[in-house]
Amino acid sequence: MAKKSEKRKLVGLVSEESGERIYYTHKNTMNTPDKLSLRKYSPKLRRHVIFTETKKSLGRNEVKPRKH
Repeated sequence: MAKKSEKRKLVGLVSEESGERIYYTHKNTMNTPDKLSLRKYSPKLRRHVIFTETKKSLGRNEVKPRKH
């Protein structure tokens, strides 16, 4: 039998400094409706930086810059 609703979603974490998406995690959308912001290690920069939540996208590893 299929589940009625999925409370936990798979989200990608993007580095604010380098723009790379290397971490993925599950998030309970009922408990934390806001975007996640975690401090994790970036192997590219070789130090800890802030990673923020984006939607899951396995197609590419880099994030496009925003248009102003």
